[in-house]
Amino acid sequence: MTGEPAGTPYWEPSELPPQPQLHGVVTADVAVVGAGLAGLSCAYHLAERAPGLDIAVLDAEQPAAGASGRGTGLLGPRAGPAVDRAVRRFGPRTARRMHRASERAVRDVLDLCARLDVPCGLRPGEQLMVTRSAAGLIALARRARACRDIGLDVPVLTPAGIRDRVGVPYRAALLHRPAATLDPAALTCALARACADRGVRFYGRSPLLALRPGDLVGPELVLPHGRLYAGQAVLAVNSAAQALDLPVGTVLPVEVYALATEPLSASAYDELGGRAGHSVVDAVALAPYFRLLPDRGLVAGGGAATLPSGLGAPRLKVLRERAWAGLERWLRSLHPELARVRVSHRWSGRIGMTADDLPVVGPVPGHEDVWYIGGCCGHGLALSVAHGAHVAAALLGEPEEGEPLPWHRSRAPRLPVRGPVRPLLRAYVDTLGSLARHTC
Repeated sequence: MTGEPAGTPYWEPSELPPQPQLHGVVTADVAVVGAGLAGLSCAYHLAERAPGLDIAVLDAEQPAAGASGRGTGLLGPRAGPAVDRAVRRFGPRTARRMHRASERAVRDVLDLCARLDVPCGLRPGEQLMVTRSAAGLIALARRARACRDIGLDVPVLTPAGIRDRVGVPYRAALLHRPAATLDPAALTCALARACADRGVRFYGRSPLLALRPGDLVGPELVLPHGRLYAGQAVLAVNSAAQALDLPVGTVLPVEVYALATEPLSASAYDELGGRAGHSVVDAVALAPYFRLLPDRGLVAGGGAATLPSGLGAPRLKVLRERAWAGLERWLRSLHPELARVRVSHRWSGRIGMTADDLPVVGPVPGHEDVWYIGGCCGHGLALSVAHGAHVAAALLGEPEEGEPLPWHRSRAPRLPVRGPVRPLLRAYVDTLGSLARHTC
């Protein structure tokens, strides 16, 4: 993978538990690799349900250093492709199960925030899927029809209904509930502290180099300065699966972009729906979105994406500057005051994408007692917490409440990411970003 994400997020990691670098030979009942929301959720639920379990969490850096601390804090229901495409591909029953599972994942995050009593700027609200374009109207009409046909409660909003919530002249919207906005880094750090309070050990600056079968039971994890032998392991490593050569299909690292502004005036903040905690997402793939902050600032994201693998630093810098500039132009078109407000933060983050838009959550083929979590395709705030709880239950042999995850699987489809086909894949990702900029 080329370099690291750029810029400084609006969110700052808060207090973290001690994280010594792993040296020598260490053992654990369960090793969790990856201290993002998925890995920490898994460790937390394991420690809650089995207090005597010896759990170790390893990370190449520290909690919230990756995607979990570089997101934009939109918590809303969505898993896999848009609901109309899900109906066509998987049938109405599975499409309904997928959407209901994503709604349950949102509620689980809200419950987790209440349980941890974390000051993460949580504001329950509504998520509006909106459009100002003809292409977006067509997309929304298809989704509204599919939701109605399979019995989902996703109301359609007229322009007047949108104006009551957000003072931007959108032509139509779908209203998703439950939803909320929050500080993703604060939630991640709070989850790390909760794990430490329950006896979970942390090792920072300890990247996983290789995974091998253990001599007796469980896997052997090879690290720069030592080894960890575990009875079971969870690899919550998202798109790093490719570097580890894990047989989980293709989970592409895709770089996405965000920015934050200085505080708006009280009147503009109210007009844009800031006091209600709404988030607004355009209906076109990769199109921009925004949410308001408790301090009256605004966070915007989307509008472009980059496949960073194989790109040199100069080219990647050019693409980043272009993406941020396009996002800022869009932002300034929303409201007269936004034409003047100063952008205070710009940053990027890496998400894991799969060819079919579905996550991968399941045992790693060929590796007994090893599970993988990744590929949330941009919907990781809710899904990561749900995936961690799901894997914890599976490791403990406990049945989950309700239906199992509809996307429980061990492999994503494979994509030709190396060789002469890679430029075509990059062109496809760039085209999606271009379409988003011209249709919103």
